[in-house]
Formats: sequence, C-alpha cells, structure tokens
Amino acid sequence: MDTTFRRIFQVIDGNKKAVGDGFEVTSPMPGPRIRQLSPFLLIDHIGPMTIAPSDQPLGSPPHPHRGFETVTVMYQGVLAHRDTAGHQGNIGPGDVQWMTAGAGLMHEELYEKEFTRQGGTLEVVQLWVNMPKKDKLAPPNYQDIRSAAIKTLPTPDGKGTIRVIAGSYEGTSGPATTFSPLTMLDVHLAQGGEVTLSLPAAYNVGLYIVKGDVLINGNRPATTKQLVVLGWDSPNTQITATEDSVILVLAGEPIEEPLATYGPFVMNTNQELVQAIADFESGAMGKFEDN
Repeated sequence: MDTTFRRIFQVIDGNKKAVGDGFEVTSPMPGPRIRQLSPFLLIDHIGPMTIAPSDQPLGSPPHPHRGFETVTVMYQGVLAHRDTAGHQGNIGPGDVQWMTAGAGLMHEELYEKEFTRQGGTLEVVQLWVNMPKKDKLAPPNYQDIRSAAIKTLPTPDGKGTIRVIAGSYEGTSGPATTFSPLTMLDVHLAQGGEVTLSLPAAYNVGLYIVKGDVLINGNRPATTKQLVVLGWDSPNTQITATEDSVILVLAGEPIEEPLATYGPFVMNTNQELVQAIADFESGAMGKFEDN
C-alpha cells in the first residue's frame, strides 16, 4: 500500500446549541470547510445526555425538509420517527435511519415512549446529505436500517471493527442506497488500535470523532466532538486510537453544483427556495392530523 497520507486541512470544534425541545447538540458543520465535505452538509451530535423518566416524550416536533437526506446514526437510546409521507418507526443503538426528503415532507423525531418512561442515556449523530439537482424533487423515501443489516469488518490488527453503512469498503457493501457515490463507515477502535483507511483519492473525506482520542496520520491529535477535514493527495488516512474511540468516516464524490440553503431547505437557487417556502406554507409538504 502507498504509505503517503491525505493532507489534514483542519480540525474543527463543534458549536453547542439546542434543537427542538429536548436535544442538546454539538455541530461542527456547516462551517468554513463545507465545500470540502460535499455531499455532506451538516453534522449534529446529540448528547450523550441523560433523559430523566417522564410521561412526555420530547425531541424535535414537526418540521419540513426539501432537497436533501437526513441520516440518523444511533449510539444510545431510542428515537421514534414519523413523517407525512407515511413512514414511521423506532431506531435504537446501532440502527441507522436514512430519510430522503426529496420533494418535501414534514417529519418529527421524539424520544420513544418506553425509553421516555424508563429514562436513560441518549446519543445520536444526525447528518444532512445533499442530493444532486436532478434528484432534488424525487419522491420522499425512508430506509430503516437495522444494526444486524450492517456488515462489520475487523481491522487488520484485530483491535477494532469497521461497520459499512453506505458505499463499499474492502469489498463489503453497505445497505444504504444513495443518490451520489459516497462511503460512510462507523469505526470502533480499542486503545492502541490502528487502521489505515483507503478511500478514493477524489472523494472528499471527513473524520468525525464521536468519542475518544486519536492521532491522525501519526501526529495530529483529535478528540471527542471534533471534525477532521482531509485533502485529496492520497487515498490513505491512518487513525491510531490513544484511548477507546469511535470515528464516523464521511467520504463522498463532491456535488459540484450551486448551493442555496434556507433553514430546512437545500436547493440550487434562491428562486427554488422561495418555491419551497411557498409549498410548505400552502400545506403541499403535508401535515399531521393531530397538529
């Protein structure tokens, strides 16, 4: 294997914010390197946070989306999802929800009822993934990906695992269907574990440290809730865990198209944003009967 490694552009700290009525969030994206991470647009890391037992589920009440996909990777706790395209379901530890907003819908994400009653720890990473212009008005879709459907590879040193969520890695394909070429990996390394990832050199690549402390390419440290943005001068990136660590690998072919965003809408032009707002306000993205 070529032993040169990708250039490290930047290590980004996340900004803390509140989302909905029950999510404590850290977000390193969107930010100054958003073009270097296309097709990925946003990273929201919820928790880990302690949920006190309650009879009232909290979370993110109904809100619209158009023109992109939301990807929810569960680490702890259980969330309940429903949307106005008729999809609903619960996702727990190890599961992934891949929702295509496409032409537009409303959705809601709340703590699952039994999890709410019992309380516990919630930790989730949610991503926004852009869609090519030709697909932005595709029909909404929902991929309910259970942990058991995600194939897991051992790292060469036996001190870690790589879950292939989307795309392919070392001949193993992930279960998620995507609109543009991308690879998403959930890497777990024990202390002292090391792996050299080989991904297409032309892909944009980011490493989000869900937890732990790592060294990138042998010398650049990164820690919990930091995002490492890499370059295109090699297919290879080395990750060494200096403590037990979890790293979400986001790699994809960039979508080199104009980007126009406004709140929950991601389109190509301002005129398309105006139309999205009008469609939402007219009810064209649907509504829940109980809201």
